Amino acid sequence: MDKSRAEAFSDGVLAVATTLLALDLRVEATGRGTLVHQLSQSWPSFVAYVVSFFVIGVIWVNHHAMFALIDRVDRVLLFQNLVLLMFVVTVPFMTSTLADFIPEGGSNARWAVLLYGISNIGMALGFTVMLSRIIHQGLLVNPVPPDVGNRAIRRFGLGTIAYPVATTLGLLWPPLMLIAIGVQNS
Repeated sequence: MDKSRAEAFSDGVLAVATTLLALDLRVEATGRGTLVHQLSQSWPSFVAYVVSFFVIGVIWVNHHAMFALIDRVDRVLLFQNLVLLMFVVTVPFMTSTLADFIPEGGSNARWAVLLYGISNIGMALGFTVMLSRIIHQGLLVNPVPPDVGNRAIRRFGLGTIAYPVATTLGLLWPPLMLIAIGVQNS
């Protein structure tokens, strides 16, 4: 199957997900204090937005780079791509939830961290599985030797380790998750 349809669909999903992130950024002209006060009180929403925007942006850049390397897609790869996108579209909800519960702290904040972590871990696993399929099923434009392909999969799969670590740090102190994920996506 031609890869352009999968790319176009994926680009659309990623564009909608990044747009939805901004819907939770709000201030009100009346009843909630000055603009500066509202912005300072809403810091978790703005920080979570920036981090999540870059997470989705990195997904888009990596997705584009991956698809530039492949000649065609097969049915299994299309379904793997759908799983990746399923996790991507959870990012706006998980971002909003995390931003809402960070200031509260406690068990709800830790649950929000866990949900946000699951979303990120799911994306990392999705990418790693896709790259493995692309390399091992001969979908590359220019096939690579097995050792080169396996090294690329391991390097690309570092997110499957980094995101659980960031989630664990966030369980200790929820804002630390945003810092850890922000650093790893910068």
